[in-house]
Amino acid sequence: MSDAAVVAALRPFVRATRPVLAGLRDTDPFGLRARVTEEQGPDHERSVREKVLDFLASVEVPGTAAWASMQPAERSRWWVRRVGRFTTLIAAIPGIGGVLAKRLPVSSALGAAGQGLVLVAIAGEHGVHDEDELIGLLGAVLFRRELTVDRPDAAADRAADDRAAELTGDLAEPDTRPTLQRIGSAVWRLGRALFAVEAELDKHPHGNWFHSALSNLPVVGAVGKYLGEWSGLKRAAREAEKRLKVA
Repeated sequence: MSDAAVVAALRPFVRATRPVLAGLRDTDPFGLRARVTEEQGPDHERSVREKVLDFLASVEVPGTAAWASMQPAERSRWWVRRVGRFTTLIAAIPGIGGVLAKRLPVSSALGAAGQGLVLVAIAGEHGVHDEDELIGLLGAVLFRRELTVDRPDAAADRAADDRAAELTGDLAEPDTRPTLQRIGSAVWRLGRALFAVEAELDKHPHGNWFHSALSNLPVVGAVGKYLGEWSGLKRAAREAEKRLKVA
């Protein structure tokens, strides 16, 4: 498969991750950001509710004071542990069918999509937002390819925008709160988009021989698949961190 074909698949993928990640970063259901910057008078008596919200504002989530004080590597670990566990679970679901599920690239595509989503988030924590750089990062970590990334012409750029909008779905709509169901649906769509590079999917970081053997068994195969994809995600995150620190 040519570099151009891989880049053509990854470009709308990268664009589609942005609304998903923006929603995860910016959603503020408890109003914590406002409380972090809110100034209270010295005589202000704090209610139980306010004290609870003050405690939540100290939790390490995007937009809080605790988050602002974290180093990029610490924020990266948050994305792996919080968001990565969820995307890994989605990738493991086809593993219920055991070895039969391996006849289709669904699980590998979902695993690569979940890893790609987290890697774009990690890159953002290191200040890397350039689309071509992100495509190069995903190509290197997920597919073990040092891609030559050329800017698309006008027609290809519009096509990538249209495809990205399809992949993002309702998460691209203003004021749409990202729920687990919506994020899960987006990951499924991102995974299907990677069918275009099916020949590359098995190269994405995954588990060892034990995870592979366990994933061949019906029902418990999902456990093996989860453990393998979780191991792969952590390895992919470490590789991305190394590349981002060198860049």
